[in-house]
Amino acid sequence: LSNPPHQHHFCYTALFVFQLIDNTTSASYHHPQTLTMFIPKANRIAVFSYLFREGVCVVKKDTVSPTHPHIEGATNLEVLNLMKSLQSKGYIRITFSWQHHYCYLTPEGIEYLRGYLALPAEIVPATHKKAPSRPEGRDREDEKFAGGEGKPAFRGGGDREYRSREGGFGRGGGM
Repeated sequence: LSNPPHQHHFCYTALFVFQLIDNTTSASYHHPQTLTMFIPKANRIAVFSYLFREGVCVVKKDTVSPTHPHIEGATNLEVLNLMKSLQSKGYIRITFSWQHHYCYLTPEGIEYLRGYLALPAEIVPATHKKAPSRPEGRDREDEKFAGGEGKPAFRGGGDREYRSREGGFGRGGGM
């Protein structure tokens, strides 16, 4: 059993693989690798479609939830891992607050997803669509001061409607 050449004087926790070959045991050194998660293509397309359609995605930091509340078919862990992968490539920006990941598409991410999903350039995420403007109509400032003399126009007889002449208890009450 020999140490790898780059770890002569240090003792690290390492992953050893033992093999039984011809009644002799040999050990080989393997670097611990990051585990990759295999996500079904249908789930990947569902997540990418949702992200492109909305332009944003919220993912709770919950790795055991069997479903994501907005994306059908994908688990919360799959959505979380896809978002982290897109972030590492610079396609989304993630803000983390109160145990939720808030994912925002970047312009590079829009182009990537458009190519991945084979979408035409006319289709844009909901966050990039122009909001419908308010319909042209009467100006609210004009009707607010319709009573003239710069005073607001209240309906009815002013404040005399809800206060009787006799007063009551408290300040200015007549007893």
